[in-house]
Amino acid sequence: MPLEVIHFPHPTLRHVSKPLKRVDAELRRWIDEMFELMYQHEGIGLAANQVDLPYRVFVINPTGDIDKKEAERVFINPVLSGGKGQEEAEEGCLSLPGIHAPVVRNSTIRVQAYDLQGNEIDEVLTGLPARVVMHETDHLDGVMFIDKLTPTQRAEILEDIEEFEIAFRSRQQSGERPSDSAIAARIAELEALRT
Repeated sequence: MPLEVIHFPHPTLRHVSKPLKRVDAELRRWIDEMFELMYQHEGIGLAANQVDLPYRVFVINPTGDIDKKEAERVFINPVLSGGKGQEEAEEGCLSLPGIHAPVVRNSTIRVQAYDLQGNEIDEVLTGLPARVVMHETDHLDGVMFIDKLTPTQRAEILEDIEEFEIAFRSRQQSGERPSDSAIAARIAELEALRT
C-alpha cells in the first residue's frame, strides 16, 4: 500500500520509533515516497512515524523546493546533542495541517546519524536546518510541536486540535481507520521485521 501522511491523534505519532539496523530496497522506496509526500503537502521535513512507520528515519529539504535535490537529506537513527542558544520561530506540522504556533528551540544543535548510503553524519547545524532536524527528531520520540507550547499558546489552538481528535475518532468508528489496538499490533509487527 502507498504511504500517506497520518493526522493527529493517530497513535503512531506518539510512538517512540525504533532504530533501523539495515537499509534495503523497501526502505529506499519508502524514502522516495516520503520525499514525494513531503513536497505534495508543501513540507520541509517528514518523519517515518508521520507515514505510519515506526522507524527512526526522517527526510528533509529546508528549501521546500522539489527542484533543489541537493538540499534533500535523509537521517537514519539520529542522535542530537550539544544544543546551544535559543530562538523562537513559527512551526507547523504535516500531521496537523493548518495549525501554526511559535516554538522555542536551540539555535544550534549537533546531529549524528547515517545517510541512505550508510555514511556517518556528524554535523553542527544552525538556523532553519537545525530547527527542522529538531522538529523531526522529536517526532521519532513521539513528541509533537504542540507539546512545546505554553499553556496560553496551546489554549489558542485547542479548538483546532479537538477538531482533529473528533475527525480521527469518527473515522475509526466508521471503519475508515483501524482501531488503536489494530494500529498497535501493526506497529509491533513492523518493528519485529526491521529492528
